[in-house]
Amino acid sequence: MTTSAAELKPTSTSRGMALPSARRLLLWTGLAVLIAWVLVPIYLVALGAFGGRLGVFRWPKSIWPTDLSFAAMSQFLAIDGVFNALVNSLIAAGLTVVFSIALGAPAGYALARYTFRGQNAYRLLVLLTRAFPLAILALPLTVSFIRLGLYDTPFGVSLIHTVLALPFAALVTQSLFMGIPREYEEAAWVFGCTRFQAFMKVVLPLALPGLAATAIFAFVISWNEVFAASILTVRERTLTAYLLRILAESPLHYRFAGGFILIIPSVLFIFAVRRYLFAVWGIASK
Repeated sequence: MTTSAAELKPTSTSRGMALPSARRLLLWTGLAVLIAWVLVPIYLVALGAFGGRLGVFRWPKSIWPTDLSFAAMSQFLAIDGVFNALVNSLIAAGLTVVFSIALGAPAGYALARYTFRGQNAYRLLVLLTRAFPLAILALPLTVSFIRLGLYDTPFGVSLIHTVLALPFAALVTQSLFMGIPREYEEAAWVFGCTRFQAFMKVVLPLALPGLAATAIFAFVISWNEVFAASILTVRERTLTAYLLRILAESPLHYRFAGGFILIIPSVLFIFAVRRYLFAVWGIASK
C-alpha cells in the first residue's frame, strides 16, 4: 500500500498548533532564566550569610544547606550602630518614596494633561538632571545642609535621594497619565465632581499600578545609594554608608550577612506592593 506525498505533508492545522506551543515553550524558558538570574545570587548570598565561615568557602555549593548557622547574622546584628543605621535607611527610603510620589505625580499629570510652551525642553531638562554628577555638588551641599540644620539627618539624606528619583517619577507618571483617557475625567465632571474629586475617584485608582512601580524605583534608589549618604552623615549613617565603613576589613561571612540584610527590605517592599505592580501586566493578585 502506497502513501501519497500529500498525506505525508503536515497540514496547516498541525503547523498552527505547533507554533503556539513553541512560543509557549520559549516564554516559559525565558521566565525560568529570568527567575534564576534574580534568585540564584540572592540564594548564594543567603548561603554565605547562614553557612558560617566554612559555608562561604565550600565548593561545590549544595542546593540545600546542611549546616545552617545564625552565628554570623546574630553577631552582625549585634554590632553597635547597625540597628540605628537600619532604621535611618528605612526612614530615608520611606521619605524618598513619599516625596517622589508627592512631587513627581503632579508634575507627570501636568505634562500629560496640559500643553505649554517649552514642554519638550522641560522634559529634557528633567531628564538631564540625572546626568549631572553628584560629586561636584558634594561640598556646596554639605555647607548648605550644615547651615540649614539638615546635616547628619535621615531627612536631609532623603531630600538628595528624592532629587535622584524625581526625574524618573515625573516621566513615568507622565506616560502613565497619558494612557488614561481624558474622557473618564470629563465624564466625572459631568456628574458633578470637581477636578480634584475626579482625579481621586477616577484617575488615581487606575494609576496605582504605575505609582507602585515608581515607588519601588524610588525605594531601591534610596536604599542602595551610598555616596550622598556617606558625605552628608557622620553619626546618623544609613545602612549602606555604615556597612561601607565597618565591613572593609571584616571576614567574608560577615560581608555576606550585611549583603543579605541589604537585600531583604527591598524584597519585602516589592512583595508588599505586588498587587499593584502585577496589575501593570493585567495579572490578578490577592
